[in-house]
Amino acid sequence: MFVAVALVLLLGGCTSSIEGKPIAAPRDLTPSAANRDPSTEIDGIVIKVYAGRQHVSAAQRVAYDQSPPFGGAHDAAWAGCNGVVYPRPVRTENMVHSLEHGAVWIAYDPERISGAARQALEARVRNQPYTMLSPYPGLDRPISLQSWGHQLKVDQSDDVKIDEFIQALRRNRFTYPEVGASCGALGPGRFDKDNPPAFDPSTPKLGQPNVVPVE
Repeated sequence: MFVAVALVLLLGGCTSSIEGKPIAAPRDLTPSAANRDPSTEIDGIVIKVYAGRQHVSAAQRVAYDQSPPFGGAHDAAWAGCNGVVYPRPVRTENMVHSLEHGAVWIAYDPERISGAARQALEARVRNQPYTMLSPYPGLDRPISLQSWGHQLKVDQSDDVKIDEFIQALRRNRFTYPEVGASCGALGPGRFDKDNPPAFDPSTPKLGQPNVVPVE
């Protein structure tokens, strides 16, 4: 897959094929002052406006309006997001904080994405700054990409829209609240990327103790 895409790029954006399947090159969606949010050109993108800098404690949960969430209140500790591949689902309140810092979070349904498909996602994340990957049980689509205020869901790990989303939104200074904020790991006592807080699959309801609404 990656060899084929590289060949496409060398050929100047033409299409190629692998095992008879056409391969399209990702478009150049680099943000600029003239085009602050090129992700609007990606078919299927969902964009919402969320207020930033709203923190909850480690004992609180947030009643998010989207799944996976991509904005709103979040834990005061961000998840390590410099090329981190999480083998197990991670507490969403921490992951959302990383989006506020300019990260892209790739989530996948572990029931539908495994083997070579999962490895293709991992290859996009490992050693890449402001990028993280985790399983997310119960997804309505196999793969979901999040940046602050933006979400894109796709079915295949070789979809060029994944690369377009990352290029358009990772550390796009026009689209996230805390420009210049760190994506480095915090360590034990705050957020330990090697032993992160676990994902809670239940849906918190407003009116329950320690549940905060998304805004």
